[in-house]
Amino acid sequence: MKKTLVILFIICSLVSTLCTLATAGATEWEFDRAHSRFYFAIDHTYAKVIGHFEEFSGTFHFDPGNLEESSIYVEVQAKSINTNIRKRDNHLRGDDFFAVKKYPLITFKSKRITHKEGNLYIVEGDFTMKDVTQPLELPLTYFGMKDNPLKQGQIVAGFETIFTINRLDYHVGSGQFHAMGVVGKGVEITVSLEMLRDK
Repeated sequence: MKKTLVILFIICSLVSTLCTLATAGATEWEFDRAHSRFYFAIDHTYAKVIGHFEEFSGTFHFDPGNLEESSIYVEVQAKSINTNIRKRDNHLRGDDFFAVKKYPLITFKSKRITHKEGNLYIVEGDFTMKDVTQPLELPLTYFGMKDNPLKQGQIVAGFETIFTINRLDYHVGSGQFHAMGVVGKGVEITVSLEMLRDK
């Protein structure tokens, strides 16, 4: 009887451990909003217009040792576009470009994260802007993590991705201004992130 109880205890312990491992997800990080930015750059005749989006949110689970459970979801408020010129920003918010009242969010939802080499990872997912969703493959550089020098008991990690999209593929503009030689169609996007978590 005693031996049977010992065996049952061992079995229960193993089952409990396996369940814990099965439900353990990748590390969750929070955006450090003061040190995270969603930048973009686009050609304008002979110059470049550089801007950013000020409002964003999402969930960020990343663990280089547990990529199967890692995932990224980001929402960017299209109305928060800022190129430092109010008249231009209001034009960009209107129907000629982002139509923010009808399409308030720009989103990215990962499907898979894989390690390529060194500190470079590939994030595959769906990118949605306005009424278009397309698969997108992002190169994600992971700079590592360390104790936050500004806050005791906190860890800070760094990430960056740089990629280019064709805005006309997402109906951001009709192509009229591109045909006039005023606004380019290729948009370079840089996402620079400092992420935080407690120890």
